Amino acid sequence: MTEIEKLAFALNQFAGLTEEDFKLSLDLWEPKMYKKGDYYNLRATVCTYFGFIVDGVFRSYAIDEKTGEEKNVFLYSANGFVVSFKSFINQIPCDYHTQALTDSTIIYIRYTDLISLYQLSHQWEKFGRLLAQEAFNVTMSRIEGFILKSPEERYLDLIKQHPDIFNNVPLYHISSYLGIQGPSLSRIRKRISGK
Repeated sequence: MTEIEKLAFALNQFAGLTEEDFKLSLDLWEPKMYKKGDYYNLRATVCTYFGFIVDGVFRSYAIDEKTGEEKNVFLYSANGFVVSFKSFINQIPCDYHTQALTDSTIIYIRYTDLISLYQLSHQWEKFGRLLAQEAFNVTMSRIEGFILKSPEERYLDLIKQHPDIFNNVPLYHISSYLGIQGPSLSRIRKRISGK
């Protein structure tokens, strides 16, 4: 499958966009490569594009102003989307940084082009609505995960959502995302591999 075919498939799965709907956007998508450590979006800037990850892993993180510690908020991996949801949807400055954790390739579309597509097609308009719902769902899942789930349950959710994450990302980033210390992550991994 080519990169653009992967994108078309992902959009069909996410919002039911048909081949005809997708063709409306074909000239609007652009490829971009990131080296490990490059930023997709910086804190306090407006996220102006929506990306589909062809390969690689990104993280969104905030920096604790008192300790200087980086805290991973979201992870994004291949065949998924990368976007600072709140910033992108509302076109307001972002509260965190989004950075490539590996060499990565995306295909992206600009906010202004996406808005134009909403006006051209009901299916693209539906995509916009689903995107806003996804932003809400992702955020609520993160919050509820910390309140209602054990670290082990959060770990299992992570594996389900990002199956190749341990092959690509250092464990300290995973610990930060799960809200646990490194030794706790090691114990959880050992316990689960022993089941």
